Amino acid sequence: MSRIVTRFAPSPTGILHLGSARTALFNWLYARHYGGQFLLRLEDTDQARSTQESADNILSNLKWLGLDWDGDVVIQSQRQKRHQDIAQQLLDMGKAYRCYCTPEELATMKEDALARGLHPIYDRRWRDRTDHPQGPFVIRLKAPLSGEIAFDDTVQGLVKVSAEHLDDMILLRSDGTPTYMLAVVVDDHDMGVTHIIRGDDHLTNGFRQLNVYHAMGWTAPSMSHIPLIHSDDGAKLSKRHGAIGIEQYRADGFLPEAICNGLLRLGWSHGNDEKIDQDQAIAWFDGTSLSKSAARFDQDKFLSLNGHYLRQRTLSDDGLESLWDDIIHEPLNAPAVPDMLSDAACCVGKSILPALALRATSLCSLRTQLMPYLTPCLENPPVLSGNDRHVVSELIVPLKDLSPWISESIEEFLRQWSNTHSLSFGSVAKPLRLVLTGQPISPSLTDIMVALGKETSLLRMQNSVNASPCS
Repeated sequence: MSRIVTRFAPSPTGILHLGSARTALFNWLYARHYGGQFLLRLEDTDQARSTQESADNILSNLKWLGLDWDGDVVIQSQRQKRHQDIAQQLLDMGKAYRCYCTPEELATMKEDALARGLHPIYDRRWRDRTDHPQGPFVIRLKAPLSGEIAFDDTVQGLVKVSAEHLDDMILLRSDGTPTYMLAVVVDDHDMGVTHIIRGDDHLTNGFRQLNVYHAMGWTAPSMSHIPLIHSDDGAKLSKRHGAIGIEQYRADGFLPEAICNGLLRLGWSHGNDEKIDQDQAIAWFDGTSLSKSAARFDQDKFLSLNGHYLRQRTLSDDGLESLWDDIIHEPLNAPAVPDMLSDAACCVGKSILPALALRATSLCSLRTQLMPYLTPCLENPPVLSGNDRHVVSELIVPLKDLSPWISESIEEFLRQWSNTHSLSFGSVAKPLRLVLTGQPISPSLTDIMVALGKETSLLRMQNSVNASPCS
């Protein structure tokens, strides 16, 4: 097999959303699987809507997802002279022509066609004329007048369209700027792109672009048109269903590995495997097993995968450190972490993190659960009453003398103390958990006490008994 070259070519007119991120992922995996190149091109032919902000958003979030590209980013608008040269070359070869139709003429043409029940396409009135009147003109491609335009799509199979349904599309506008249809073909050819994976909303574009390839005598790349992502009710994915930007998922506490795994399963499969890490994905993604059916987005599955990868990170020192950094530094939709955390607070936080991750599904929920462990005492100690206050008060003195301060000895002591006072372990653990974390639900009580340490644990117990915040 010759060297594989894929590309991701978004328009910088908006943010990177789930659908476009999946397109980038599939092209990236295909190139990496075969040891090829993955190229990035920003298609900014729509200068009115293209913005630097959108370009920055796309690049930033691709990097966050780990989808690195080879070489420099290609900016389509910077290649305008090359596009114009190809249009002129087609004109010189007699495979394109000047069209002098006015906007009013084109509008009338469309109205007449619709009135007669015909497909509203340009009627080619300037195709064979040789006169060149004064005035603005566009350059149109001479598309085939009969037969079919066909290609073998690796997902859709053999696809074809009657030539009469494709008009002589515009290559250069009257101001000399290239259209998307011309620019994309010229750029793909010049960049050496061999394989294109994109949404099936580009299928019609594929036929039109093939006409340019054929006119220039160029070899067209292999094309794979994948169905768009749908919501769980079968409708096209929208903001209401979760079709928000990758940046929003990032702010909501998703990990890049969870997003990539979730997107991978939206239109591709490897047996019954659900949890597929990056190395496995690269090894398995050979271009087969792409689904011909629309993928159904499921937010709960994404959350489940996110929880899985949160826990996976806690299994190694490097993973735990990266998880800690994300919780502390990512701009999450969660309470801000106090500035300048002490070494002691970091030590406590990191030690309790694996236990907290057992129940968490996002970095946001992890940060929220982690907050009570990052200061010596709770900002608003819970006020206990009745037996709960008595239990916590009575435990302070004997716990001061407990040694060693490890999970096993703490649990043994608490169980013996509960039995001695004819109390269930739960009735003792419940108020303790509340005064230590400020939360009714938490990891193992002994894990909490070990993580906080004896001094902090006793301080929080005393503060709650006194019902006064620590200063």
